[in-house]
Amino acid sequence: METLSIPQSVLDKEARLKGILLELGSVAVAFSGGVDSSFLSAVCAQTLPGRTVLVTGRSASFPERERTAAGALARELGLKHVVVDSEELNLEGFSQNPPNRCYLCKLALFGKIKAVAEAEGVNQVIEASNADDEGDYRPGLTAISELGIRSPLREARLEKSEIRLLSKRLGLSTWDKPSFACLASRFPYGETITVERLERVDKAESFLLQLGLKQVRVRFHDQGELARIETDDEGLALLMEPAIRPKVAERFRSLGFLYSAVDITGYRTGSMNLTLPEGQGKRPD
Repeated sequence: METLSIPQSVLDKEARLKGILLELGSVAVAFSGGVDSSFLSAVCAQTLPGRTVLVTGRSASFPERERTAAGALARELGLKHVVVDSEELNLEGFSQNPPNRCYLCKLALFGKIKAVAEAEGVNQVIEASNADDEGDYRPGLTAISELGIRSPLREARLEKSEIRLLSKRLGLSTWDKPSFACLASRFPYGETITVERLERVDKAESFLLQLGLKQVRVRFHDQGELARIETDDEGLALLMEPAIRPKVAERFRSLGFLYSAVDITGYRTGSMNLTLPEGQGKRPD
C-alpha cells in the first residue's frame, strides 16, 4: 500500500466509520463498484470479515462493464457477492422519467437488498452516499431513509475527496475512478426511458471511453435526435482533435443521433436537475 500523508481530521472520520460498522455487527452493502461503495466495502472487509455481503442490482440502466468490474472487485476483497434482478423499467411510472424517478428505483432495489440481508442473516443494509451528497436533489435518499437503510459514510462525515484519498492508501483501483451514475440519469425529466434508448446511450459512452475519454456523459435530448456530450477538460481537448470529431459524428449517427453536440460547460453532476422548479434542486449525477 502506498504511504500517503492523511490529515488527522480524515483519519478521525475513518475511525468513526469503523466504529459505526462495528456497532452494526454485520452488513449487506448496496454495491455498484464505484468509488464510494468500493471504499465502504473495503473497510467492511477489514472490520467485519465474514459478516459482510455485497449486493448489486442487474438492470438495463447499469452497464455490463460496470457490473463485471464490481464482480471482480468483490472477488479481490474476498467478500460474498449477490446479484439481484432490479429492472427499473418494470416499475410503474419509472419509464415516464418523473422527477422522483430515483425514489421509485431505490425503494424497489433496497427492498430486494433487505430481502437478501434477511436471507443471509445480516443485521443491517447500508449504502454509500457521502457527505457531499447532502443538499442536492436526491429523492433516492428519501427512500433510503424510509426503509431504515444506514449511510455510514455520511454519518462519519466523509467527503468524496477524502474517500478517494483513503481509497488510494488502501490500494483500491477505484480511488481515481470517474464518477458514474445510472444511465437513466442521461434523460431529461419527462423524456421516456426505454431499453433501446438506454442501449444507445451506453454504446455512445462506451465508444467515447474507447477513444480515451475518462469522465463522460451522453445526455439524450429531443426524442433522441440530439446527443449532448459532457466531459472534462482533457476530454474536451480530445474531442476537438480533427481526427476525432468525424469519428464521433459518424458513430453517433450510426446510433440514431441526427446531431451530436459538445457541452462547452463540461461535465458536472446533476445537470438534468437544472430543469427542475426553483428550490427543488439545482446542483449539477
